[in-house]
Amino acid sequence: MRILVVEDDEVLREGLDAGLSLEGHTVDLVETCMDAREAAASYSYDALVVDIGLPDGSGLDLVHDLRLSGNTTPILVLTARTMAEDRIEGLDRGADDYLGKPFDLGELAARLRALVRRANGRTEPSVTIGPLAITLATRQVMLKGREIELSRREFAVLEVLVRHPGHVISRSQIEEAIYGWQEEVGSNAVEVHIHKLRGKLGANFIETVRGVGYRVREQ
Repeated sequence: MRILVVEDDEVLREGLDAGLSLEGHTVDLVETCMDAREAAASYSYDALVVDIGLPDGSGLDLVHDLRLSGNTTPILVLTARTMAEDRIEGLDRGADDYLGKPFDLGELAARLRALVRRANGRTEPSVTIGPLAITLATRQVMLKGREIELSRREFAVLEVLVRHPGHVISRSQIEEAIYGWQEEVGSNAVEVHIHKLRGKLGANFIETVRGVGYRVREQ
């Protein structure tokens, strides 16, 4: 998943970056409402983590503005304000979930997975396509009962494709989903990941639609 973290506390921001990256996610970091609005308008995110107290305004105002603009990305509000009325206000202004500080990083990651799962219309925590079973929480991939080892990038590409089986995903969409804005992307990076996935999952599992992109064959 690609996640935008909006947090002005440097220690917490870097901790979220490190922890979510270890979970296999791509993380972009901003400190202000202004930068968050610009990022959300420029990139497609799977989820946002938003602090309430930001230098240039309230994170709740940011959430409300994003919803008014038509942005439907799942948003988890992260704050030290944990009174019931604070949670109610956050949810009523457009947040999908609310987590108080201090928090457990594992719980945060699990909540984000649940939000994204529901946003994609799925109820199960795993994805099964023919003989392939993928557990997103643990990044475990099983093919005909045998575990397949994938690199972080390989799994990220596979995750993007299996969320939409049968649909063509362009190379630029894959790049945007798996690389942060400060990362350099080689001109054939996606093709290399696709080639490696085919070697591990079968040559026919991922289909190239020439001039358009890639799709996972529906089994």
